[in-house]
Amino acid sequence: MSEENIKISPYRWVILAIYMLVVSINQLMWITFAPVTGIAASFYHVSDLSIGLLSMVFMVVYILVSIPASAIIDIYGIRIAVGIGAVLTGIFGLTRGIMGSYFNWVMVAQIGIAIGQPFLLNAMTTVAARWFPIHERATASGLGSLAMYFGIILGMALTPYLVIHSGMDRMLVTYGIVSLIAAVIFLALVKERPPTPAGKEERSLVFDGMKSMLHRKNYILLLVIFFFGLGIFNAVATWIEEIVRPRGFSVTEAGMAGGLMIFGGLAGAAIISWLSDRYRRRVPFILLALAISSLGLVGITFATSYVLLLISAFIMGFFLLSAGPIGFQYGAEIAYPAPEGTSNGLLLLMGQISGIAFIFGMDFFKSPGNGSMTSSLLILTGLLILSFLLATRLRESALLTEKKPVETTDIHPSF
Repeated sequence: MSEENIKISPYRWVILAIYMLVVSINQLMWITFAPVTGIAASFYHVSDLSIGLLSMVFMVVYILVSIPASAIIDIYGIRIAVGIGAVLTGIFGLTRGIMGSYFNWVMVAQIGIAIGQPFLLNAMTTVAARWFPIHERATASGLGSLAMYFGIILGMALTPYLVIHSGMDRMLVTYGIVSLIAAVIFLALVKERPPTPAGKEERSLVFDGMKSMLHRKNYILLLVIFFFGLGIFNAVATWIEEIVRPRGFSVTEAGMAGGLMIFGGLAGAAIISWLSDRYRRRVPFILLALAISSLGLVGITFATSYVLLLISAFIMGFFLLSAGPIGFQYGAEIAYPAPEGTSNGLLLLMGQISGIAFIFGMDFFKSPGNGSMTSSLLILTGLLILSFLLATRLRESALLTEKKPVETTDIHPSF
């Protein structure tokens, strides 16, 4: 179908809203125990590290399941594939609530929810491509990323309140019921495709597409950039309290800095993605994000003022996390006709692998005296600057620079 004659379904916003709902719930389930680690350790009579594993298991499972999940997304579509992720989150979320008094069962449930995660996250650009025209896809991907950050913020803020006022058991049951309701909403309302295509969708087979992507210079550069950028964010977010503690910042101040970093990412994902679609450019915004987030990381590394720490955390989150949805959409465009799910999944996979490596590396190399992580942070800053230099070699996607559609008429879907 010609890009000049695209008819856009208004139901695309319903699809995106439901997708954002199930992604948010999945991320809330992932981060559940992080803000109440000490309380959870006492409740289950286990170590803090054991509680940390309840979150870490998501990274490990993602590495194992990402490529099969991407293949299912590309072959069977979003209703089946994302539905698998939503149902796994709902069923194992409720199981976690019912069996919430037993640590081993909670771990089993976390693994089940973690298996569902790549079915949700890897479908971000597929949802955008299926339902949105090319000039709205970075915005749609940005809102999908915003849902990830919103789920994390909600978990950080809501979990301690519920645990204090209702107890660990009731908190887990509440989350389980909400996750099951979200799965039912998805299955009831989500459609696979709009009545007419939203733009170019012809894609190659999964493994043919993967082979094609790995022979494209721009996509290889993007994989390396995601390996560094997403891994750096995961490591800094994980160790934010350890990073700032040697400089005299309290746990509360560290938590505020971490929360502001996520909030900055939420704002950046919406604003920068919209600007990318508005000006029909990806590469300049990726460069901007990497350059300014490097300054934010320098501030986090050396800030002794609480205000400077908060400003630095916000800047890093706003720009580094905003590069995510733009990078996902750029990857889908330059990998065309490789499937979106495969393109998105490989980029996320890079960040999960590097995240685990950087998290353990920062812990291993911290100062034996006061626990300072300054040397590790300087290395990460160097890697972020290297990412910027690599990004200068990226070239704009041909799909995006095609003639802008002159007619994008909304049509009403058949229910």
